[in-house]
This record gives sequence, C-alpha cells and structure tokens, in this order.
Amino acid sequence: MASLAWLKSILNQKKSPEWVIIDEVQKIPKLLDIVHHLIETKKIKFALTGSSARKLKRGSANLLAGRAFAFELFPLTHLELKNDFDLHRYLTYGGLPTLTDFSKDTDVHNYLKTYISTYLKEEIQAEQIVRKLKPFRLFLDVAAQMNAKIVNYSKIAQDVGADTKSVQNYFEILKDTHIGILLNAHDNSLRKRQKQNPKFYYFDTGVGRSLNRRLNLPLKKGTFEYGDLFEQFLILEMHRLNSYFSLDYQFSYLQTNNNLEIDVIVERPGMSTAFVEIKSSDKILEQDLSSLKSFRRDFPKNDYFCLSNDPDSRTQNGIEILNWKKGLEELGFVAG
Repeated sequence: MASLAWLKSILNQKKSPEWVIIDEVQKIPKLLDIVHHLIETKKIKFALTGSSARKLKRGSANLLAGRAFAFELFPLTHLELKNDFDLHRYLTYGGLPTLTDFSKDTDVHNYLKTYISTYLKEEIQAEQIVRKLKPFRLFLDVAAQMNAKIVNYSKIAQDVGADTKSVQNYFEILKDTHIGILLNAHDNSLRKRQKQNPKFYYFDTGVGRSLNRRLNLPLKKGTFEYGDLFEQFLILEMHRLNSYFSLDYQFSYLQTNNNLEIDVIVERPGMSTAFVEIKSSDKILEQDLSSLKSFRRDFPKNDYFCLSNDPDSRTQNGIEILNWKKGLEELGFVAG
C-alpha cells in the first residue's frame, strides 16, 4: 500500500507514474487529500480499493466526487467461474475468490469460519459501528436464520435483546458494509413500499451457511434449505450482474394478503416489468406456476418467467419456463 510520504514525494518528481494502485485506502484517510491533489496537478490515474464502505465515506472519499468512478466487487459470478462453476458446490460454500485456492472441504470450512470471526465480527467491532456489541453478535446469527425470508424486526429484537429500531439499524449496517442486501416489497407507491418489511439476503451463500453452523451438514436437493439457497444465489447473481453491467434494473418482491408471492420483480428501463418465480426443482410442474398465472390474469402487459434447474425451455400459459442460465440471458442480465 502506498505510504503518505511516498505519495507526497511524487509532487516534486518531474516524471510521474501513469497509474498508482492503493489497496485498503480507508486505513489512511489522509491519503485521499494527496490523491485529489495529484489528480488535479499531475493528471495521475488512481485505482483505489477498500474493504470498508463506511470508513471510506467517513474518510472524505467525497473529495473525489466527479473525478472517480465507483465500482463494487462481489463474490465470483457464474460468468467469471465459467467451466469451473459447480452449482451445488456454490450453493454449499459460496463464491468468495479465496475458496478457489482450496481443494479440501475442511480448508473451506476453516476459511469461512475464520472469515466470519475476523472480518464480519471484528471489523464491525473495530469500526465501532454499534455501541452494544453483544446484541449485535447475536443478531448476526439470527439474521442468518432470516436469510431469503421477510424480515420480522420485532421478533428478531426479542431474540437478541434489543429494541426494534436498533435491529432496523443493524440491517442497515449489513447493507452499508455490503454484508447483505435488502429486497424491498413491491408497490407502485414508493411511500407504501417503504412501509412494508423487506426480504434479507446475506451477500454469499457460504457465509450464510457458516453463520447457521451448517457447513458440516451435506446440502441435499429437494430440501427447504436447498430451495432458499438457490433463490438467494439467483437474487444475488442478478444484483451483481446489474451492478457490473450498469443495467440500472430495480428489484423488489411481492406478497399478497392471501399469500401469493413473486420472488423477484425486475423493473427494466425501456422494457416490460418482469415477474420472476425461482424454483430449484429439475422439473417444473403446472402447480409451480400458480402465482405467476394469477398475476398474469391481472397484469397481462408484464413479462412472466419461471427460472429453475429444468433443462427444458418452453412457454406455458404465457409464462417463459427457462433454465436459470437461459433465464438470466432472456431477462437481459447476460448477453446471449
């Protein structure tokens, strides 16, 4: 990592480097003052990386507003892994890049457990984001149990010994530190949308399983856990590809009072809104399409998709039944 003194020395050099790469820039916030000055006076290009979004915000990263492009990095996508992508292993252990270095499951288990204890918990503690750490430590585990589910703030507050407002703040911390995403409830009124509880997804399937202490248990197809993880994987994959390709899609979910649910609604600029059901099964049956058919009768102008592990792509009752890879292409996330 570049030092403050080294950066200052560039000011007096006749020939400056074309590029400077600084990792973990949030650890020395004063670097940004020098970076700003060097961009203005020397026209040097900088690549700045950091693992703490909140520290970057507090460290005057706004000084670079208008002079820098901001990008997020996520666990590896199926596009990046290419032929090395294994869906079952990905659902079991997630896509953190370091996992590709390990061939033994025991090493993967140890890495994920260490990642949680040193990064998720100690980093937040070191940043002093929350004042009462004990409820927050309990909250991380409870939040893992809420993965891919609608958040019940008051129930979680009772479980961790905190008030509801604190729990809402905890979820915002996970969102701000990119540890999780919140999928808002869909409604044509933004005011109404903000009043309904969101669904929560940890940023990585392996991290969520580790927090649930399920790494030593084999993941079995056809179980509720497998279905939740498959949903989590596809929601996260949409989120990542949307960011990487700058698609400007917006995501939400929909649940009616009579418990009809759409896993994700994708609002795509210049295209019809897509209602998407996610099923982990290898064969989609008529009953799997009941929610989509019901909504299609009421909103016929939208597009309707069922994404699954079914290899047989087809159209049924105006609903596109697609293998999930093909589905991501048809939705516009991946170039065909």
